[in-house]
Amino acid sequence: MGQALTLALTAALTCWLLRVSFWRWCRWMALPFGFLLVGVLTIVFSVSRDPQMLLASIRLGAFSIGISAPGLAVAGETFWRSLAAMAATLWLVLNLPFPQLIILLKRGRVPRLLTEQILLTWRFIFILLDEAMAIHRAQTLRFGYGSVPQGYRSLAMLVGLLFTRVLLRYQQMSTALDIKLYQGDFHL
Repeated sequence: MGQALTLALTAALTCWLLRVSFWRWCRWMALPFGFLLVGVLTIVFSVSRDPQMLLASIRLGAFSIGISAPGLAVAGETFWRSLAAMAATLWLVLNLPFPQLIILLKRGRVPRLLTEQILLTWRFIFILLDEAMAIHRAQTLRFGYGSVPQGYRSLAMLVGLLFTRVLLRYQQMSTALDIKLYQGDFHL
């Protein structure tokens, strides 16, 4: 119940203070929802030798695969906790500039290695997005998404090309760090 309340409060604050429409907030929250759904579904289903322990089950040889009452309870708790965490993360991303986050992490005495990892992950996310947008723009200009089969082909090409281009960008960054005599510490 506490997680659902946190979710509702965070949603209300995000929509009201940041002037984001509720439907846009829902679309943003829907992006990682597929991952959450897969995770929760794996918690819901259980394997047991005794089908009486399961609320609904399918017999597969000596085992039964089905839904158990404790699995449903844990899945429900995990679902609401994860949604509340995603809403809080979205609030943080929309409300706090990244340089200020790094300053807060330093003041909070978060280990330097973790702060550097967060910084590098943040940079790589934007490298990935930049490359994906450039490839998608080029494909769209060449009518790469004119039909559904052509769109699937273009998407497959985008993923393959994105992987190689991100690896090239990583190698370029590594070379730049070597040229600057990188010793394992970033200036934060």
